[in-house]
Amino acid sequence: MEFGPLLVAWQRKHGRHELPWQNTQDPYRVWLSEIMLQQTQVTTVLAYYQRFLQRFPTVADLAAASLDEVLAMWQGLGYYSRARNLHRCAVAVAARPDGAFPRTAVELEELPGIGRSTAAAIAAFCFRERVAILDGNVKRVLTRLLAFEGDMASSAQEKLLWKHAEALLPDEGITAYTQGLMDLGSSICSTRSPQCLLCPVSELCSARAAGETERYPVKTRKLKRGRRENWWLWLENPAGEVLLQQRPETGVWAGLWTLPLFDDEAALLLAAEGLEPEVLPRIEHALTHFDWILHPRRAVLTNGYQAAGVGQWVAREKLASYALPAPLKKLLG
Repeated sequence: MEFGPLLVAWQRKHGRHELPWQNTQDPYRVWLSEIMLQQTQVTTVLAYYQRFLQRFPTVADLAAASLDEVLAMWQGLGYYSRARNLHRCAVAVAARPDGAFPRTAVELEELPGIGRSTAAAIAAFCFRERVAILDGNVKRVLTRLLAFEGDMASSAQEKLLWKHAEALLPDEGITAYTQGLMDLGSSICSTRSPQCLLCPVSELCSARAAGETERYPVKTRKLKRGRRENWWLWLENPAGEVLLQQRPETGVWAGLWTLPLFDDEAALLLAAEGLEPEVLPRIEHALTHFDWILHPRRAVLTNGYQAAGVGQWVAREKLASYALPAPLKKLLG
C-alpha cells in the first residue's frame, strides 16, 4: 500500500481524535490551535486554548479586543509575535465583506501571520482542500521517509521538499492524512530515538532501511546563540503600585509591559538618584537566539519622591491584566 492510504488508515484507527480543536470545521478554532501549536507542546496549549476561547469565542470578539487584552491572555505561551499576528489577522478577517475566513489555502496565506503550512492545515481540516502541509514535524517525517538529502537551510531544497509533499497527497481522506502527519511527527517520529517499531509506514521509510533515521532532516546552518545583559529597576510607590513601561512595537517582548530596562547599572542608578536600590538575584532567561541576563534592583519610594522616566503605576491586584514577560511575572510573584 502507498504512503498516503497507509497513513490515513492508521490515523483513523490509532491517531488522536479527542483534542478540543478536532471534530470541528470552524476555521477560527482550527486557526487558533494551529497558531498556538507553533513551537509549543500540545499539553501546554490545551489550557490556554480553552481560556482563550472563553474570552474570545469568535473571530469578531478577538478583532474587537485591544492588543493589550490579547497579549495579557497570551502571556506564558511565549513567542509573542504570534499573538500580535493573531490580533492583526482577526481584524483583517472581521473586515472582510462576510466577516469570515476565506476557504482556500492560497487566500488564507494572504492573511497576516498565516504561512503556507498553516493555511494548508486550515483549508484541509475545514474545507477539505487537497493541499500539503510542511511544518517542522512533517519535514522530519518526510525527509526520513524519502532519505531526502537536501539541506533544509536552503530555500531551494525546502521548495523541492514541498513538491515531494504534494506528490504524496492521497486521493481521498485529506483530513485524516493531514492529522496523521501531525500525529506521527509529534509522537512516533521524534527528533531523537524515533519509535520505528510502532510506525505505520516504517516499511516504506528509506532512512530506517539505511539505519540513519537521526541523520534527517539535513540542516547545516545553525544559528549562533548570542548573549544580552540588562538591568531592571523595580520601583514601588507608597500605595504599593509598581512602575511599568510598555516595550516598543518591534523587537524582543514587543508590546509587553516590563520594569524600566537599562543597558548598564550606571544608567539605572542615575534614574534612581537619591535611592539605594536593593540588589536582587540575577535572572537568566533563554530566548530562541540568545541568553538574556537580567539584573533586578528594587526600591520602595517614600512620600514625595518623584521617579524619573515615564511609565504607568499599576496596583499589584491589577498586574494580571497586563501582558508581562514570563521572568517578570515570576519576579513580581
